[in-house]
Amino acid sequence: MGDSEMTPKAYYVKFETPKEVYEAAYEVLRQASRSGKVRKGTNESTKAIERGLAKLVVIAEDVTPPEVVAHLPMLCEERKIPYVFVPSKEQIGPAIGIEVSTAAAAVLDAGEGNQILEQVTQELARLNKAA
Repeated sequence: MGDSEMTPKAYYVKFETPKEVYEAAYEVLRQASRSGKVRKGTNESTKAIERGLAKLVVIAEDVTPPEVVAHLPMLCEERKIPYVFVPSKEQIGPAIGIEVSTAAAAVLDAGEGNQILEQVTQELARLNKAA
């Protein structure tokens, strides 16, 4: 039994993200931050979603209080923007080249990570159909 099975998920986490999918999402963030364009944090991500600029939104599962990011999944669904849950806000920051944790990030341009982004969004579409 893995750690994720023992920890209850926050109410905004709408589906279980398989490890290979969230690992790929971190990689998309890394490549996009180096060669593309990323918005850091909940406020910047929210603006990117509202403006229809986000290609993928990465949301941490361990945000407290959960209200900080609880609006993001619904907003993404309204705008038909793929989103993924990752286990830790501690890993989003380093993936986008900042030293602090962040609750969310939005990929505007995946740069060299476009191929991985495509795989992640296809897998997310499958997960959402199953949910």
